Amino acid sequence: MNNDQLEGKWKQIRGEFKQKYGDLTDDDTTYTEGKFDELLGRLQEKTGKTKEELKKEIDSW
Repeated sequence: MNNDQLEGKWKQIRGEFKQKYGDLTDDDTTYTEGKFDELLGRLQEKTGKTKEELKKEIDSW
């Protein structure tokens, strides 16, 4: 999965959350995007895998 695909999936998920939880703002979901990047960095550090490897693993879930 490339970055564009991952970003597209995130936008779909973000839209679904905003529909389900109407009080969520763009700021809330943007904050989460930053946290996802932070999570990937931490996972890289702990597992020694590349971002691409981790994204593929996440995609398979």
